[in-house]
Amino acid sequence: METSKMPPITEENLQELLLSLPSEKNIDGTNSLYLYQGAWIPAFNLRGLVSFQRCFIAQDTDIIVASMPKSGTTWLKALAFSVAKRHIYGPRESPLLTTSPHELVRFVETDLYSKGQPPDLEQLPPPRIFGCHSHYANLPESIRDSKCKVVYICRNPLDQIVSFFQFAHKFKLDDGTSLLSLDECYENICRGVLSQGPFWDNVLGYWKASLERPDKVLFLKYEELKEDIVFNLKKLAEFLGLPFTDKEEKEGVIEEISRLCSFDNLRNLEVNKNGVRPLSGAPNSAFFRKGEVGDWANYLSPSMAAKFFNIVEEKLAGSGLSFKTSQESA
Repeated sequence: METSKMPPITEENLQELLLSLPSEKNIDGTNSLYLYQGAWIPAFNLRGLVSFQRCFIAQDTDIIVASMPKSGTTWLKALAFSVAKRHIYGPRESPLLTTSPHELVRFVETDLYSKGQPPDLEQLPPPRIFGCHSHYANLPESIRDSKCKVVYICRNPLDQIVSFFQFAHKFKLDDGTSLLSLDECYENICRGVLSQGPFWDNVLGYWKASLERPDKVLFLKYEELKEDIVFNLKKLAEFLGLPFTDKEEKEGVIEEISRLCSFDNLRNLEVNKNGVRPLSGAPNSAFFRKGEVGDWANYLSPSMAAKFFNIVEEKLAGSGLSFKTSQESA
């Protein structure tokens, strides 16, 4: 299918669009979440998303790493890069040793298309790997209609909202506005009003696509990667059309990639302890918190957790999708 680029959105058109959209309070206390094409998008993300939709032309060899925020995105970026580029870089000379996963696999909405002029991506060597938080239905047609691969990772909704809340509080701006408390955010979260939410719509879009087009979309769960990373690395490599050879398995390449990309190893690398993101100035360390399953129990009361989880279960009813909320739960 032939797809042509459209011009990026202008500042005037962006402001007109913002005025036309329903808005709600973001976690920073400002009315800066906008309902765009069924998804709650932060104001600073909207230009990038619209320009991404208009201008991005997928190649059949592209890999799209997708997720809700704070769902294992950093980990999956590192794993996808290591698997897809392992014939160029072995684990011992990987760029991940000196470069953040978010610089090697850049977000389309917040990094590549956030400025007025769209980036020139044509010269990037295949496979190109990009990250995004967009809903599946909101991806550019060229992604959905091409042969490129989409790898989605989700995390149980209780850990996801707590991790996102903690992440947001690391970037408090000294502008006089107050960050909302978790209690203040709670009712909005229960209505699905959260960056890139509703949670259930974000995950269901990719879940259904993975069932309808298993050769196109791979749906991974953070908790399952934590349980058996070797199995899931092999699954990822096979999905990408780059299965590990018998020789690689005997030489321990899978285990080496697993160790390189482990939470503790990445967190303790100098670049991730003291480096910062070029555009935002955000410290790389902010992308590494605990990485635990079930940490939500330290922040949400049992009644809050039960209410929200019941809402999510109702929204997912009949889909076949379920979540593990602790290390012990089945």
